Amino acid sequence: QVQLVESGGGLVQAGGSLRLSCAASESGNNFNTMGWYRQAPGKQRELVAGISSAGGVRRYANSAKGRFTISRDNAKNTVYLQMNSLKPEDTAVYYCYGTYYYGRQIWGQGTQVTVCS
Repeated sequence: QVQLVESGGGLVQAGGSLRLSCAASESGNNFNTMGWYRQAPGKQRELVAGISSAGGVRRYANSAKGRFTISRDNAKNTVYLQMNSLKPEDTAVYYCYGTYYYGRQIWGQGTQVTVCS
């Protein structure tokens, strides 16, 4: 069974940085798009950032633009989310996803990010 395993979450003060990683148990080249969603308590899951297979196309939520950077290293089967200038409203569980070329999407188990003011 293919797995996506996130790491790098934690507790940080407002203005700080975190780098999330998501490692796939199979080749990153098998995935078309990869990226990150997040879900805060009582809110719907929202797309934070997505990246195309070769990294040439990147999408960001308006709330992430200018602060977050998504990247992927297919040789390491890993996608990253560098988060800078974190705000308390960034507090959420962050989920990695990978979408295969034929359409199926898989998810990681999530990693908690807590930003304190």
